[in-house]
Amino acid sequence: MNTLFDKIWDAHVVQTVDDGPQQLYIDRLYCHEVTSPQAFEGMRARGLKCFRPQQIFCMPDHNTPTHDQDKPIADPVSKAQVDLLEKNARDFGLTHYGMMSKDNGIIHVVGPEKGLSLPGMTIVCGDSHTSTHGAMGAVAFGIGTSEVEMVMASQCILQQKPKSMRITINGTLGKGVTAKDVALYLMAKLTTSGATGYFVEYAGEVVRNLSMEGRLTLCNLSIEMGARGGFIAPDEVTFAYLKGREHAPKDEAWDKAVAYWKTLKSGDDAVFDKELVFDAKDIEPRITYGTNPGMGIGITESIPLTSHLSPLTSGLEKALDYMGFKAGEKLLGKKIDYIFLGACTNGRIEDFRAFASIVKGRRKADNVVAWLVPGSWAVRQQIQDEGLDKVLEAAGFEIRQPGCSACLAMNDDKVPAGKYAVSTSNRNFEGRQGPGSRTILASPLVAAAAAVTGVITDPRELL
Repeated sequence: MNTLFDKIWDAHVVQTVDDGPQQLYIDRLYCHEVTSPQAFEGMRARGLKCFRPQQIFCMPDHNTPTHDQDKPIADPVSKAQVDLLEKNARDFGLTHYGMMSKDNGIIHVVGPEKGLSLPGMTIVCGDSHTSTHGAMGAVAFGIGTSEVEMVMASQCILQQKPKSMRITINGTLGKGVTAKDVALYLMAKLTTSGATGYFVEYAGEVVRNLSMEGRLTLCNLSIEMGARGGFIAPDEVTFAYLKGREHAPKDEAWDKAVAYWKTLKSGDDAVFDKELVFDAKDIEPRITYGTNPGMGIGITESIPLTSHLSPLTSGLEKALDYMGFKAGEKLLGKKIDYIFLGACTNGRIEDFRAFASIVKGRRKADNVVAWLVPGSWAVRQQIQDEGLDKVLEAAGFEIRQPGCSACLAMNDDKVPAGKYAVSTSNRNFEGRQGPGSRTILASPLVAAAAAVTGVITDPRELL
């Protein structure tokens, strides 16, 4: 019996090259401003039109400022890239969700919330965190710029089929433990290369009980274990989330779609190339201490001693030197400087609800600069509709405008050198949030606890 990955992948194979890759049909291409310019130039140089323009959606997100979006972008490089995406979309007849439009935001937040990402689809974007859309029950993965051009020209891509892995997480998550903690736990267990060459299906009681937002967070971080992508079989949670969304099927088409989506699951006797099983009781709120997302610990644990580590974690001493931490020490009580809530990892409404649940009735610590950045204008609207903005403002926080923000140093939201940022984003590489910045990855609950105490704090003490 085939795995769900096999079912979706094989249904999209147009042809197989002998001793080579497969030609895979792509249902949806997302384009942002950073990885698309050369692809559009290549199309122009060859005098080509996009083969299926209605299946391509463009949106600026990496370079967009998170304040004063109604004014011209100050940074000339950012402005040039954002303006060029708009021009390219216009020239090639593609849907473009520009800055300040109600449809704009981070592409990996907007795709699912508009019902553009659907179960059973193949979805690509010139961005490694495209695996986010796997939460809808799709095969979604990041591609390079030359491949973006390939999809524009033919709606197909040449790919070697990855191997399949199933990660099952049994049991029930404890108090204060979120999908982000599950992902950080898996990355620490597998390391950042442990899933290289695989497409991961997440399964088990923990995964079934995650909300759609939680599933999007978990799938978002698949790439950080080295996986080609990660996904979750669609179920009633998926269908309830999608029903009534702008681009989701309607009326009879909806009933027909759901009937098909219900078939999208791995068979009981499906054989995976690799199977891993974990238990929820072993997972507590987590933080990172190093310079890759696999260098993480439970929030009450100590940084591992370098002598205990396998060669896989070599580079730890260099990472600790960069971070200003020592092997064997705990991070609880460490003073921090910045908080970032947002990114395609944790910029959804549930993440803002979680953050607000801790800061309500408390005050932002004086030593903390906080950037609270919704993943889309729709999320920002929902924050206002639910009154979360009032709760956050009363605690001394402000809501910014949507964009990738401080996830990566491509816009104004940069963490200064030497400063510590507790961040809900996806990567803690050296300089990722600004040259010399020090990033501690965490969940919205851990970020909120640090925001009001000014130090790394176990959020379970404040819940």
